[in-house]
Amino acid sequence: MRKIRCAIYTRKSSEEGLDQDFNSLDAQREACAAYIASQKHEGWILLADHYDDGGISGGTINRPALQRLLLDIDEGLVDQIIVYKIDRLTRSLSDFAKLVDHLDAAEASFVSVTQSFNTSTSMGRLTLNVLLSFAQFEREVTAERIRDKIAASKQKGLWMGGSVPIGYIANGRTLKIYDEEARKIELICSLYQRHHNIRFVKEELDRMKIYSRERSLSKNQYKSNTENKSQRQCQNNKQENSKPIGSQTSTGKLPFSRGHIHFILTNPIYAGRIRHKDMTFDGQHQCIIDPCLWDQVQAQLQGHARKKRDRKTGLVDGSKLQGKLFDENGASLTPSHSKKGKRRYRYYVSHHLIASTKSANRSNWRVPAKRLEDEILAAITNHLIRNQARILIDNTSVENIKKLSDKIQEIKTTLCKNKNVQKQTTNSIGFNCIHRVDIKPGSAQIKLNESEIAIVFSMAPELINDNILTFSVPFQVKKRGVETKFIFCNTTSNHDEILVKNVAQAHYFLDQLKSGMSVHQIISSYRRKTKKELTAKRVTLLIKLACLAPDITDMILQGIQPNDLTSARLLKSSLPLAWSDQREMVANLS
Repeated sequence: MRKIRCAIYTRKSSEEGLDQDFNSLDAQREACAAYIASQKHEGWILLADHYDDGGISGGTINRPALQRLLLDIDEGLVDQIIVYKIDRLTRSLSDFAKLVDHLDAAEASFVSVTQSFNTSTSMGRLTLNVLLSFAQFEREVTAERIRDKIAASKQKGLWMGGSVPIGYIANGRTLKIYDEEARKIELICSLYQRHHNIRFVKEELDRMKIYSRERSLSKNQYKSNTENKSQRQCQNNKQENSKPIGSQTSTGKLPFSRGHIHFILTNPIYAGRIRHKDMTFDGQHQCIIDPCLWDQVQAQLQGHARKKRDRKTGLVDGSKLQGKLFDENGASLTPSHSKKGKRRYRYYVSHHLIASTKSANRSNWRVPAKRLEDEILAAITNHLIRNQARILIDNTSVENIKKLSDKIQEIKTTLCKNKNVQKQTTNSIGFNCIHRVDIKPGSAQIKLNESEIAIVFSMAPELINDNILTFSVPFQVKKRGVETKFIFCNTTSNHDEILVKNVAQAHYFLDQLKSGMSVHQIISSYRRKTKKELTAKRVTLLIKLACLAPDITDMILQGIQPNDLTSARLLKSSLPLAWSDQREMVANLS
């Protein structure tokens, strides 16, 4: 008779009662063990290992004991999972489907001792799905009730639990000041008022050897921490006789980090307030920092952050889409930059790349900022011009339609004069008109700000048609190393400002050579006029661009050249002298 190795899995959503000698997890295990004993004639045997998750919701499968159990199943140590009820395993239909696929791949199965049905039949599968649907519904309704209760309690100024902030100790549904730590908070606030710089505050705290609070881990936190470390060791160390890794019983008592200091300075709890999402309410606890002083600190923090950005990266010219650009997973792209000599190159980068975290399920965006900003602004302008008839609601007046038409004509005239106008002023299509941009491979969805669009066209916001505020723009992606280049398909041109500038400079240098000037004289004249450095090698390279065929030069000036025809490519490559050969080279790039 084939032996079926059975592992009992137990779970409890809350930590309440887990410290008792006989708790819910023990009761579940006892019932499951009795059921396994009743199936001894079928070859069922109970494994000694315990797989218990206490104080963890069934809405996620990222549970230490469950992950350890799945790891043992993959290694062929377990044939069957025994649970008291299906909802102990999971309360999510999608997670259950993943678990079933995982078990099928490992040729394992599961059994619920209190719910008997046959999943090999259609009726059995229907019953299982109904049970799981009710389990998920119950979890979601309970979560909604808890969220509503927390929101209502915080409006009354009650402390609703969580990690107790340094400077306080929990006192029922409120907080009580802990004098020794409260003095640290007052010191941090006074140091920031004196230095106006978080880095200086950290240096002072380190010099004074002032540390954060030491916190003891709960029994369940300690157990979870140990299991996580042991699991990582099993994955990284294949030796059978390896010793388990120990775990800390406490955390904290470390030097304050700059992030922790910023969190303390911006936490309204110290001003006697309770924060709930984006709102704050007067709390029932005493304040450590006077509310007026706390408000002054917030103004200082915001003002200093703006000045720092303007000086180092330039918010006006450096982060026009900051907080507005998101990838297909909903994660924002972070402004970043690199330097080569005195020149700064700006990018929008996936946050997890900056944080040095890797995931196969995440996109790796690293987009040149200026090119993307120009393309998005051009896409918005073209969208509004093409949809002029749909910008206003249907029942608007003739006067408003004429005013809109005049404004559209003004925008067209401006574009004809300068296709690269990026100056953002009142009544202009600028980055303040953008509410959100979501990029994914192949397209970008742009959502416009209704009130800003109304300002552009000097209209009341209620006259703007909501249907034109959201639109998608297809684009192509060109990879160059880790860098991604966007080519929007609906923009008016592929105008390359650097290439046009270098072609014009090349013709200027060639005219000077024809007039009898030497390369040395050209360099001296250039330095006198521009106050910039120029080398003979650079002049020689640029003059090559003056030898381009006239039709290729026209393509560059009109912005209809192939995307890969760049200034760097032309200067680095061996440019054919024959125009026919040049045309063939350009055709191969199309």
